[in-house]
Parts: sequence; structure tokens; C-alpha cells
Amino acid sequence: MNVTLSVPAASQAPGKVNVLVVDDVAENLVAMRALLQRDDVEVLCASSGAEALELLLGHEVAVALLDVHMPEMDGFSLAELMRGASRSREVPIIFLTASPSDPRRAFKGYEAGAVDFLHKPVEPQVIVGKVKVFVELFQQRRLLKERADTLERALQLNETMMAVLTHDLRTPLSAMLVCAEKLSMQLPDDERVQRTLAHLENSGWRMARMVEQLLDFSRIRSGGLHLQPRPLELAELLAGAVGEVRRAHPDARIELRVESPLELHADPDRLAQVVSNLVGNAVLHGSGGAVGVAASLDGRGVLLRVSNPGRIDDELLPRLFEPFKGSFRSSHGLGLGLFIAQQFVLAHGGRLEAVNRDGEVHFEAWLPAVAGTA
Repeated sequence: MNVTLSVPAASQAPGKVNVLVVDDVAENLVAMRALLQRDDVEVLCASSGAEALELLLGHEVAVALLDVHMPEMDGFSLAELMRGASRSREVPIIFLTASPSDPRRAFKGYEAGAVDFLHKPVEPQVIVGKVKVFVELFQQRRLLKERADTLERALQLNETMMAVLTHDLRTPLSAMLVCAEKLSMQLPDDERVQRTLAHLENSGWRMARMVEQLLDFSRIRSGGLHLQPRPLELAELLAGAVGEVRRAHPDARIELRVESPLELHADPDRLAQVVSNLVGNAVLHGSGGAVGVAASLDGRGVLLRVSNPGRIDDELLPRLFEPFKGSFRSSHGLGLGLFIAQQFVLAHGGRLEAVNRDGEVHFEAWLPAVAGTA
């Protein structure tokens, strides 16, 4: 008579590790449960392959001990079915058999995915030792997964808080900039007063750029970045973006060369931000040398190149576009400008790379003639 000794899911204590034992002999199931059950281990018993598959549907299992000789479905067939299901594919299998040692059967067991093939009678301490190893491995994997899930939730919460905070900062920051501009027109034309107001306004605009970068970073990480592409002429866009950088850095030497016309289908605001970030970065790190901005046709797309004198350390190049790591000097910003520029280019179906060539640093952005939408 077949007897099924299974433990309902509702009765299992939380945190326990399940071990599956499959054998058509009831006495063997009772003996295995007495041998393996402990405070942190729950032994799930099945007297047939069908019952074992049913248990595997509802339970995570650290290791399965399968009897080879069973009616209807033997251990090898059960192992093949387990390997075919995503939920049980990675479960370690130990085969138990009362047959004499046969290398061909052992080979068949390993071929079916077994990690071990034991012959009855098996010393109790051997089974306990092997099961203990797989239970500990399962506990370690579960702990790592729980920590990863906790970290992921914390990161999501941090990103949400950052998005809310930066969004709320824009209103008082805008008011501060308006007041600084108004004061510069109303206060006496005293050099010290105007210099102080200029510092205040410059710091305010720098804070505003940081806020926008944090918002862009939050949108990128949350998948909320959306493009609004339309036909545009790249020369006009470059002239406008470079003009803004020139106004912010009146002493900078920026040379713009464009092959006209260069038609693109892209998001003008995002693309202008890419240009602004790259040119601004070149001005800051070009040691006062001339910054070159050039665009030309390249195959089925457009190549935009921004260059400045200098060299990027070979150790930094692979990490240049990582968030919070791409800034050469921390005093110049959050280290998000290059990361955001790369993500905007990627969202357009292009690519952005940095290379050292002929004593200069070159940032090269390739954009397809018709960019994809995000």
C-alpha cells in the first residue's frame, strides 16, 4: 500500500528549508523524515513521481532525493521532468537505488542531472552530510536574494524621494533667481554689490542645472524618459546650444564647423542638452584651449564631435559615463552630465564614445538619420 507523507504548505514554519524525498516504500519515507527533519528543515515526502511534481509546484526545494525504482514513473523520468520545468530545473538531485552497482545506470543518473548516485543501504551520516551541504547553500542563496530585494527597494525609495525633492526645489529656486535679477536692476551700480549679485545668480543657475540633472537621472532610472522627436536642422540647433555655452563662459574659445544641411528626426530639447553637456564639459576641462564642435554626415547618420586639448586617464575611460563618476573635478557638478548625454544619445538609437587622439579628448556622438522614439 502506498502512503503519502506530505506536509501542507500552510503548516510549514516560515524560514524553513524544504527537502524532497520520493520513494514508493512508506517505511523509507518515515525513516528519511526521522533522519533529516530538524528545526530549520522540513522534509516533504512523496510516494510517486506525480505527487513529487505536485509538491514542486508549490514549494521551493533545496535538494531532492529520488528513488530510482518506482512504478509508473521511475526516478530517471521524474528527473527529466524536473529539468524541463523552470521552477525545478536548478534543484540538485540525489538518486538512491537498491540495485547492485552498475556504471551504466550511474552514468544514466548523472546524465539525467544528478549531483550524486548512492546505493542502498546508505550510511545515515552520509545522507545527512550531503543534504546539509545543499541546505546551507540554499540558505545562503535565499539570504543573498533577500538582501538584494531589500537593497532594490531602498534604491527605489531613494530615487522616488530624490525625484520629489528635486521637483519641489525648482519653485523656490526660480523665485530666488528672479529676485536676484530684479535686485541687480534696482540696486545702485556699485561694483561690489553687482559682483555679489552676480555670484548669487551664477550659483542659483548652477543649482538649477543640478536639479534638472537629478530629475533627468530619476527619469532615466525609472524608465520615465520619453522623447518628442520632430524634423530639425542640426546646424541651427548646434548654433543655439553653443551660443548658450558662450554666454555662460564668455572667455571660452569655441569653434563651430558644420556641413549643412544636416537633417535629423530627433528631440530638439534633449539633443540640445547633449550638446550643452559635452561642450560645457570640454570648456571646463580643456585648460583654456580651443574647443572644437563639428558635425558631418557619416554613413546613414550624423557624427557630432566635441574636442578639447588634454587627455583622459586610461583608468577613467571605461567609467567615464557612469553616474556620479564621470566628473573630472567634483567641484564642477554632480558627475551626471556625461551619463545623461549618453543616455539621451542611446534613446535616439545612437552611440556616444570618448577617445584620446593626437593630444586631444574627443567625444563622438553618432546619431541615425531617423532616430527611434523612446
